[in-house]
Amino acid sequence: MEVQIAEKSYQATLVRDDPYNDLALLKISGNFQFQALAFSDQRSAQMGEEIFTIGFPNPVMQGLNAKLTKGEVSSLTGYRDDLRLYQISVPIQPGNSGGPLVDMEGNVKGIIVAVLDAKVAFKITGEVPQNVNYAIKSTYALALLDTVPELSMRLPLPNKEGTPFDKVVNFAKESTVMVITY
Repeated sequence: MEVQIAEKSYQATLVRDDPYNDLALLKISGNFQFQALAFSDQRSAQMGEEIFTIGFPNPVMQGLNAKLTKGEVSSLTGYRDDLRLYQISVPIQPGNSGGPLVDMEGNVKGIIVAVLDAKVAFKITGEVPQNVNYAIKSTYALALLDTVPELSMRLPLPNKEGTPFDKVVNFAKESTVMVITY
């Protein structure tokens, strides 16, 4: 595994994983500047809440620069009412998985995990779904981080309202990295 920060790659090692929730905590070593995003202090997002993600979708076709997409929380549950997930209207592509789902203040609300499979949905319903995507709720990511107390104690405090959106986006962009697995 490697993590790409700016123009440099760093070897990554697995610290903890949660295969059931499709989450992993990686550690990298090196000389770099990197700040973590804050997690929301609210236990849940709200239906209709505006959110965005920063990620690296389809890097072979779309390039290596980070991409922003915006949308809303469509449901407080996921596929077949899975309580661990949010359904979101944020357009995502392969390569967005593992990226942060962020509120307008720059706080993590979840982690991007899945797209509703269009082929399967078409077989069942005869319709092609649009913007049906899923993020694991931040409480599950925080539970994983809590298994490493020395790390969870260093998480930044949540951001409050009032920061201009362009500054929120820039900070989120600087705090999001591309993970490459082989």
